[in-house]
Amino acid sequence: MEIASDKANEAKQVTSKKGGLKTMPFIIANEILEKVAGYGLLPNMIFYLIRKYHFNAASGANVLFLWSATSNFTPVLGAFISDSFLGRFRTIGFTSVISLLGMILLWLTALLRDARPPPCDPRSKPCEFPTSAQLLFLYSSFSIMSIGAGGIRSCSIAFGADQIDNPDNPRNGRILRTFFNWYYASVGVSIMIAVTVIVVIQNSYGWVIGFGVPAGLMFISVVSFFLGSSLYVKVKADKSLFTGLAQTAVAAWKKRHLELPSTDHDAIYYHRKGSKVTTPSAQLRFLNKACLFNNPEKDLDSDGLAIDPWRLCTVKQVEVLKALIRVLPIWSTGIVIGVTISQNSFPALQANTLDRRILFGISIPAASFGVFGLLTLTLWIGIYDRIIVPLASRLTNRPHGLTFKERMGIGLLISSVAMFVSAAVEHKRRTEAIREGFAENPNGVLKMSAKWIVPQHCLIGLAEAFNAIGQINFYYSKFPKSMASIAVALLTLGMAVGNLVASLIVTILDHLSKSSRDGTWLSTNVNKGHYDYYYWILGGLSVINFFYYLACAWAYEGGEERKVWDEDELEDDQKSHRGSPMIIRA
Repeated sequence: MEIASDKANEAKQVTSKKGGLKTMPFIIANEILEKVAGYGLLPNMIFYLIRKYHFNAASGANVLFLWSATSNFTPVLGAFISDSFLGRFRTIGFTSVISLLGMILLWLTALLRDARPPPCDPRSKPCEFPTSAQLLFLYSSFSIMSIGAGGIRSCSIAFGADQIDNPDNPRNGRILRTFFNWYYASVGVSIMIAVTVIVVIQNSYGWVIGFGVPAGLMFISVVSFFLGSSLYVKVKADKSLFTGLAQTAVAAWKKRHLELPSTDHDAIYYHRKGSKVTTPSAQLRFLNKACLFNNPEKDLDSDGLAIDPWRLCTVKQVEVLKALIRVLPIWSTGIVIGVTISQNSFPALQANTLDRRILFGISIPAASFGVFGLLTLTLWIGIYDRIIVPLASRLTNRPHGLTFKERMGIGLLISSVAMFVSAAVEHKRRTEAIREGFAENPNGVLKMSAKWIVPQHCLIGLAEAFNAIGQINFYYSKFPKSMASIAVALLTLGMAVGNLVASLIVTILDHLSKSSRDGTWLSTNVNKGHYDYYYWILGGLSVINFFYYLACAWAYEGGEERKVWDEDELEDDQKSHRGSPMIIRA
């Protein structure tokens, strides 16, 4: 016992030397540079596809929606690989290199003349469409970058939280919430740089340099991350995480005919020795059969482990699956706001027709107006964390001001308002374009100021600040630390489904409206289209989604406190101690 205690103390001392604020420069530098590089490619991409690959507006937007969907879906796979096999450190390292390769490939599409169809003027003759080989080359770069983003975006924020998370600290919850807020703010700043500086470089120096700079930044990102390797706390991958979820479902099904006892106590449920989770909760009670002993003498081996883990699971396995199932209805409400947040291509085409001299006569690139949303998001996070939370805490006795569910709901409501504002402004813009005689000239610049479209971007940024951060905090409070990457991946998965829904909406509206008297609502000539109708539809869907959220939030049982799970084990490059698995495995 003394030897074991000494080893545990030695491991604790080694671990205490790692992590902390000294790791933040390396982690945040990796994330910021990846965001600048990755997001710097997206705003202007609709113009690259239209002008260099001869896409129309609807098909180009669909390609970008699908690229965004893939980039938001791969974090689920990245979280699975991270939490179950590689660990967050290795996953971030490998996928950073993959992301760099994808950016190099995209840079080659601009550098190599044969990678694109020949240039043409669509006003004089029909343009040649790209060949299958050219499209494969382009789509391959998008796909490889999406794979890389999957590992980085699913693990980076959780990896940062690993460095400062200390359950023994009574202020740990407050520290983590502050970390989440400021981490998200730093990401917002990096994306602001991406949609301004990178876009200006592309507009001023062309696509070769415009794509080459992000690739160079991504290279620096990879180097900076690996430089801090010896300082990181590295949470051990739980290799039975997803297996445990499957085992729980199978075990509950196999024992579906068993009757649950009228009273619950830990003597009749299987749990790991020393576990803090010994009795299952009353919610989703049918799953409790998975951890219910049928015959302890036959169910356990001589070491007290389950002989058949596909028939008998630990209480913790059951509670983890319950936690995941219970958040799914609230998670699904993030899909529609994912549609509204991902509106990048069409607003850029609209801004291209307006007088973009906003500040001191300086013309802002059409693809850079998203910076107003990001600026709103970043400023609001600082105001909320430093002013509103302390004030609300004194008034409501809540340590973090608004509850997570309140923040999510407010975000959904604001996103609805943003779409209605977008529709009203677009109606005015189109009317002005026709009045000034630009109905057939989408490249003409109106007298109408681009300041009109700033409020809709600010509202979208504010909606994201409320909803996205609320979601991250909410999921993180409901899952064990070993599932932190899964918790964050739920947010990006909602965005991915939102991107797919956005693509579906565009496809349906484009198809149905082509037969109308004025042609498709989503015309490449934005002055002939009816993008205002498109925004009205998104606004209506957002209102319906808000009321759906109210029902889901009301039905969800549980407070804001973080659930107590078993402690996660740590791994170091210099391992002096290795504990037993967190979940019983075969």
